[in-house]
Amino acid sequence: MTASPGRRRVLLAAPRGYCAGVDRAVIAVEKALEQYGAPVYVRHEIVHNKYVVQTLERKGAVFVERTEEVPPGNIVMFSAHGVAPVVHEEAARGRLATIDATCPLVTKVHKEAVRFAQEDYDILLIGHEGHEEVIGTSGEAPDHIQLVDGPEDVAKVEVRDPSKIVWLSQTTLSVDETMETVDALKEKFPQLISPPSDDICYATQNRQLAVKQMGAEAELVIVVGSRNSSNSKRLVEVAKLAGSREAYLVDFASEIDEAWLEGVTTVGVTSGASVPEVLVEEVLAWLTERGYGDVELVKAAEEHITFSLPKELRRDLREEAAALAAGRGGSGAPSAAGASGAVDDGPAKA
Repeated sequence: MTASPGRRRVLLAAPRGYCAGVDRAVIAVEKALEQYGAPVYVRHEIVHNKYVVQTLERKGAVFVERTEEVPPGNIVMFSAHGVAPVVHEEAARGRLATIDATCPLVTKVHKEAVRFAQEDYDILLIGHEGHEEVIGTSGEAPDHIQLVDGPEDVAKVEVRDPSKIVWLSQTTLSVDETMETVDALKEKFPQLISPPSDDICYATQNRQLAVKQMGAEAELVIVVGSRNSSNSKRLVEVAKLAGSREAYLVDFASEIDEAWLEGVTTVGVTSGASVPEVLVEEVLAWLTERGYGDVELVKAAEEHITFSLPKELRRDLREEAAALAAGRGGSGAPSAAGASGAVDDGPAKA
């Protein structure tokens, strides 16, 4: 992969862009609009990407921050990041038909939290405060979960029984940073147990691995992604730790500063898990115009996972929503007891 002196080139990460959970969520919004017509309300951004949200808004999706903003008798979709059980209860009270587009890998973490809480474990959730996924997971077992936002938080962690604690994590974290936090927790709590399977999703790990492989050779790494995207921000951090002189996060090619290219022969390009390929293509075209037309692929892994669409899309939700608004009930309104972990859509293909 070593470049000839003075040769300008691009190292293009593979895999990059959409993961299976994001692809599922975006298609779910498009299918809902196609089947039921606009508006379809979405609680929070369906995925953390400005371009995707703006594109879906033009098609008729309406993004809201609170469930209460959705008028009774409408359809509301929950984002790929997941929601707490209380949000399902809010939707039922608001007489809304719901579609749960929570990524199945996030749902897995929710179910782990419920199970460990039922067994009366203290659950240490490694993640970033305020992130939608963390809020949703914490809401599954608020009396048992405490947030650990990095190694610096470990000193203040207190548990009831040091022999009965488990750690879980947000799915979009840096693998290395998470393990640094886990190591610090295990030093303080030697009997800490790990989740039965890895919580950091396959796509997050694969995209970070590709950046690690090219980071040492790329003086500059451009990560395509939005600033509220946790996994995209982690790619910038991973690039710098891997040896890249500079790494920047951009939503669009127009945000790249030509000054970043000064003295640079090798540019690494990747994108977060919620980024459509068209945005990467625009960055590559921008670089080609400036003499970086030689593109080499850096392949870290093959990805073949897909997820089936939310099962709610198989029903007539408009009729269901109208029935709910009229006070006639409806099969789509989950009970408070059954709201948690409503999605059980595993991989359709792996």
